[in-house]
Amino acid sequence: MCGIVGVFSPAGVHREQMLANLRAMTDAIVHRGPDDDGQWCDAELGIGLGMRRLAIVDLSPAGHQPMVSASGRYTLVFNGEIYNHKAIRAILEAQGDAPVWRGHSDTEVLLAAIAAFGLKKALEQTNGMFALALWDAQERTLELAIDRFGEKPLYYGRTKQHFLFGSELKALRVHPAWTGAIDRDAINFLLRHVYIPAPYCIYQDFKKLEPGQIVRLRPGQLDYEYDHYWSSADMVSRGLASSLHISEDEAVNAFESLLSDSVGLRMEADVPLGAFLSGGFDSTAIVAMMQKQSARPVRTFTIGFQVHGYDEAPFAREVARHLGTDHTELYVTAREAMDVIPRLPTLYDEPFADSSQIPTFLVSQMAKQHVTVALSGDGGDELFGGYQRYFISERILPKIAKWPHGIRKLSANAIQSVGAQKWDALYRLLTLGRRPGLVGDRALKLANLIRASTLIGGYRSLISAWDSPGDVLIRSTESILPFNDPVLSRIGFIEQMMYLDTITYLPGDILTKVDRASMAVSLETRVPFLDPRVAEFAWRLPLSMKVGEGLGKRVIRKLVYRHVPQQLMDRPKAGFGIPIEDWLRGPLRDWAEALLAPDHIKASGYFDPHLVSQLWNQHLSGKMNRHVRLWPILMFEAWLQAR
Repeated sequence: MCGIVGVFSPAGVHREQMLANLRAMTDAIVHRGPDDDGQWCDAELGIGLGMRRLAIVDLSPAGHQPMVSASGRYTLVFNGEIYNHKAIRAILEAQGDAPVWRGHSDTEVLLAAIAAFGLKKALEQTNGMFALALWDAQERTLELAIDRFGEKPLYYGRTKQHFLFGSELKALRVHPAWTGAIDRDAINFLLRHVYIPAPYCIYQDFKKLEPGQIVRLRPGQLDYEYDHYWSSADMVSRGLASSLHISEDEAVNAFESLLSDSVGLRMEADVPLGAFLSGGFDSTAIVAMMQKQSARPVRTFTIGFQVHGYDEAPFAREVARHLGTDHTELYVTAREAMDVIPRLPTLYDEPFADSSQIPTFLVSQMAKQHVTVALSGDGGDELFGGYQRYFISERILPKIAKWPHGIRKLSANAIQSVGAQKWDALYRLLTLGRRPGLVGDRALKLANLIRASTLIGGYRSLISAWDSPGDVLIRSTESILPFNDPVLSRIGFIEQMMYLDTITYLPGDILTKVDRASMAVSLETRVPFLDPRVAEFAWRLPLSMKVGEGLGKRVIRKLVYRHVPQQLMDRPKAGFGIPIEDWLRGPLRDWAEALLAPDHIKASGYFDPHLVSQLWNQHLSGKMNRHVRLWPILMFEAWLQAR
């Protein structure tokens, strides 16, 4: 795991100046790679590459980057891991395409594969997570690429005379050519989704690579073109073309074999390794597969909060005890969690407003004290149908679809007329005072789903923190993700949601959250569910083995029950979050009030001060929870203040 940077200046740059710029850029992301750094440039051609290394495989100097191929044609900087590098190495040796090996790093194997097959075909053979930049001295081209699901980030863009790229925006901001004008339209995405999805970026003229994408610059040009070596749409098409017709037991057997192999590949490291364990099905499945293959107790980590409804540590403890792991848990106080908040703008570079970023950072920080690599259970929800919107839709959509349009509209209006506040009050009454959470907001989203003229429109409402960001934004154009992929016409609504979550929410929110939080403390995270073989298997399974009878992740559940007693697992899911709504009324009130003050909002010039104040007062009253809408605004204002 590492951080990469680079500059392409076709007009040429003084060598010492370019190297100084590269050193400044790599120094800005030292947390991504504290073990080694390197810079390389050809000043005459205007190309420079830089690297910060977190050594995981081959800790020797043979893994140093930037790395030049045996022929001298290619120079590579590579952030990530190629888990099947030994298999690729064997293929190269069998074909007579292997160089005289300098070490056993996956970077050297990837570079040799590129020399033998070309970049695109080499990447098609990989099983890994990565962001890379490749300079071809013969063709004088620069190519950038990231992994299939977007586990590793790469930002890129151009100024008047330079093309810049880097693992984090903070590396680009230190370059002398950086200007950094904010893209107001990108704030629409932040408010709607709580993150800014690829290819968009908070800064004008800069973008993020999309999963499976290659960006290519031709000789002497700052303009670039796009290519793909893989796409989720192709994965779905292959799955539909080779659907599995097997029993549930056969499906679980096949799934266990695949997941076990994926986990085994991701356990290779020359440094200490462990796993995050929440006690939920996804992380439990990963840890069970790890412990099955380990001769010693696997190191597992979880954090707890002494707040009812937000603490999964006791469940994780019971699972760890049953599986026999070496378990570490840390109970975090509200003060310790809130102390992370001032660091968030720096950790995430772009405004990012999934509040579970806070416990994610805390568990990463704790794990780093013991290990350098941690496996996680991310990706299971998207691939195997774990989110509530999937199985709730599975229950209600067949019924709603039979209603005449007029009845649907009347029903939606009736739900909406009650209002979120009264739905919350009704929930308290029926449950004898239990916390309503977001019951009112969810009731209104249900109304939007019932009313929606298209199912995709209903999905858009379900995933939006703000249904109409333009209501509060000043001088911006409403931007929405297109959601018009042809593959959507070939699958049902629940699978449409799963597919769209895989290409948007998974890379934009979940993987971004984990990457920035873990790399801030120099911890590498690995995600076995995102092995391409596991993902393709998920799309070959019939939907009934993923979502049905009011439950999701059915095949994962069946696998876990083979290793952990069912009574330990069957419980309401608490989620990995914090009581942000209460903290905003209590210990975070002064911080939030300063950022949301009308004078401050007016001076920053991005939001309507009157509407922001209205939402804040509604939240403070305790009668309505408005934190879902307020947190993206708070994160943007905090980021704006810190940048």
